[in-house]
Amino acid sequence: MKIALIGNGAIAKLIAQFCAQHPDRFTIAAALGLASDTASVGKHPIVQNLKDLLAYKPELVIECAGHSAVAAYAAPVLEAGVDLVIVSTGSLADATLWEKVRAAALHSKARLKMPAGALPGIDALAAGKMGGLSKVTLRSSKNPRAWKGTPAEEKFDLDAITAPTVIFSGNARAAALTFPKNANIAATAALAGLGFEDTTVELTADPGVSQNVHRLDAEGVFGSMSLVIHANLSPDNPKTSHMAALSIIRLLENETAAIVI
Repeated sequence: MKIALIGNGAIAKLIAQFCAQHPDRFTIAAALGLASDTASVGKHPIVQNLKDLLAYKPELVIECAGHSAVAAYAAPVLEAGVDLVIVSTGSLADATLWEKVRAAALHSKARLKMPAGALPGIDALAAGKMGGLSKVTLRSSKNPRAWKGTPAEEKFDLDAITAPTVIFSGNARAAALTFPKNANIAATAALAGLGFEDTTVELTADPGVSQNVHRLDAEGVFGSMSLVIHANLSPDNPKTSHMAALSIIRLLENETAAIVI
């Protein structure tokens, strides 16, 4: 499978390493980077515009560059008939952008794919939606340092927090838009389940945790479930979990696997 990347950071590096380990199944043709990206994270070249990226005729494009990249490139990639993986799912909390991307997927031959990220039980949540969901709540706890550089700093002295402190409580749309680098799973839960308005999210700064702890609770016709993950931090970005990157690898694995689970 020929793959193209949008992004040249930590996640792109992990994808490049995985593909290099399986050269019989995957080839990274090129990556769309910033003008400041003078060195590639892999052996593939870097281009500076989408036209040049699509000229490599990839079968799959993986976005791993943030919300602005989704806004700029998601719809054009789908309109070009190329399957797209969106890693920055929180960007789709923007209702206008979501409708644009959704329409591009529906009116092209391409498919939009989203990895589970660090969200536990995404398969069960999506299955439960088939029968009808009545309640979905996501609670995420991270060490205060993981919330630095976010709007939480405007309301809380993160260095002074000594006990678990709720820094946000609201719906998934507000969570994803307010904390774009920390709450992608809020958007994933919303898209898999009840939607942005009806998915409740609580974000906590907890000095007692060294991992990212996510708890998903759901109720519906199927019954109820409570799933918890204690996820190790990404070695390159403490704001996210290593599991988030691994979920992209799993998605890639399923793209070419003879047996899919």
